[in-house]
Formats: sequence, C-alpha cells, structure tokens
Amino acid sequence: QVQLVESGGGLVQPGGSLRLSCVASGFRSNIDVMGWSRRAPGKQRDLVAQSWIGGTTTYADSVRGRFTISRDNVKKTVWVQMNSLKPEDTAIYYCYVYYNGQYYWGQGTQVTVSS
Repeated sequence: QVQLVESGGGLVQPGGSLRLSCVASGFRSNIDVMGWSRRAPGKQRDLVAQSWIGGTTTYADSVRGRFTISRDNVKKTVWVQMNSLKPEDTAIYYCYVYYNGQYYWGQGTQVTVSS
C-alpha cells in the first residue's frame, strides 16, 4: 500500500521559515518525480516545486529564490525549505510523487503565515 505522509506545517510569522517533509512508502523502486503543490483558500491547487530523480528542479515563479526542494532517493523523502514566508503563502501544502505513470498525493499539511 502506497502512502505519502507530510509533516512540518504550522503557523509562522511573515518573514519566517518552515521546512516541510514528506515520506513516501510502499513504492518498490525509484520514484521519478517528487514535488509539492498547494491550495490557497478559494483557489485551485498550484505547483510549488518539483524534483526529478536526475536532479532537475522546477519552481513556481512566486516561490523561486525563497523555497528550496530537496530529496533523498534512498529514503524516498522529499523536503521543501520555505524561507521569507509571506501571507500569500498560506495554503494547504500537498506532497506528490509520479511513479510508473501515476500520480500519488499526500493528505496535505496546513501552512499559515500570519502575524
């Protein structure tokens, strides 16, 4: 049974930092793509950052330079370090993987940026 478990969300003041973690389990071989997306209140789910197994990374324009994605292929874990957080970063953050032609999603973790 495949599973993605996120952790690290919470409440942070503007300008602060958070690090989200996601552990993927139940996948028998290497995972092609690991990433994060988010859904802000009243908005659609958008890409935050994505990491290919070969090392290529992609970022949304709104987070580039502030967020950094990293992964451990052996541990099947992906992180996103979020710095200089803004109120508009408030959202539910979802971890996902692309594996053998399918997407799998975590349940999400809430990030709230507020003073």
